[in-house]
Amino acid sequence: MTAEGIHRPAYVEVSSSAMAHNIATLRGLAPEAKICAVVKANGYGHGAIVAARAALAGGADSLAVAIVDEGIELRENGFTTEILVLAEIDGAALPVALRYGLTLTIGSLAGAKETIVATAEVGGLHKVHLKVDTGMGRMGVLPQEVFEAMKLLRASEHIVVEGIFTHFPVADGPSEEDRTFTTVQIELFNGLIEELRKEGLCPEILHLTNSAGAMAYPQAHQSLIRAGLALYGYAPSEWLQTHLAARGEQLQPVMTIRAEVSAVRRVAEGARPSYGRRRAVVKESNIATVPFGYADGFPRRMFDAGAEVLINAKRYPLAGMVTMDQLLIDCGDDEVQRGDEVILMGTQGGESITTDEWAQRLGTITWEVMCGIGARLPRVATA
Repeated sequence: MTAEGIHRPAYVEVSSSAMAHNIATLRGLAPEAKICAVVKANGYGHGAIVAARAALAGGADSLAVAIVDEGIELRENGFTTEILVLAEIDGAALPVALRYGLTLTIGSLAGAKETIVATAEVGGLHKVHLKVDTGMGRMGVLPQEVFEAMKLLRASEHIVVEGIFTHFPVADGPSEEDRTFTTVQIELFNGLIEELRKEGLCPEILHLTNSAGAMAYPQAHQSLIRAGLALYGYAPSEWLQTHLAARGEQLQPVMTIRAEVSAVRRVAEGARPSYGRRRAVVKESNIATVPFGYADGFPRRMFDAGAEVLINAKRYPLAGMVTMDQLLIDCGDDEVQRGDEVILMGTQGGESITTDEWAQRLGTITWEVMCGIGARLPRVATA
């Protein structure tokens, strides 16, 4: 288990009020739907326990994770609400998941049969959701297998088929092709639901939408929304951000990464700080050391990408290559002192550095940036 750096002035701040605001925004988009807060991948880097507490306090109805161990972590930290495991489970993990009271996803006929056997061995009554592959191509029973899977599961005295769902691969896409593809998915899913209702096989909970679907496809809201990225304060794409703004809505970033200046030294013009001596300072400058490095989720390529940090509400560039545990910041002639607050991601004064900015510099997506924040950073909940 990674040790948290509680004796080091660097941490991730998780805003409970921002989380509540984002949940309220989603509720405004889909007032009839319940909200399932997705806290997989360590709560999208925010800390699973901290994120889950903030989400439930902010109005979420249930939680979702990707793997059994994530669900166990929540249970062992006192969470009694429903926890849906979004991936299909098999083998030795099945009885463990059942004993922890996790709601399982069934994504194949083989998985349905294996779950039936496992629930009979464990005993009791267990909730499952059936996932249908309507075009993602990753996991889920095929549309033509839905009735067989549903009948298999409903025949078990140990299983309650509580929900049925699918997933959108391009709901965040602005192109006509993306929108057509997603609309076809919705129509296919709705057609299956209609047929299940005719046969008296339709579950209580229906869900299609991720964050993008919740924003762009009101016809897909159904009874539950799986809120991922939007929960943490970001729209999944630029056009969805614009779409949200047109409604007078704006999400609030939940994550702030704070640190403090740990040392300051004056260097001469031409000095080349840090490993590799990659760049010469253009004039005599104050160089601030910040206890945060690539082991904490600040990749080395941020140096060449022109990354900046905030100190005293002003942007400053890196003075040298990112190291494992520390950054060197070129503060020029500005007076910077040991103990001054450093914002690596967040707002200070009138300046902000967002997760989206990190993603653009790194040529990646917001999700990956968040999930890459190092485990040794403490996650601290704030109002």
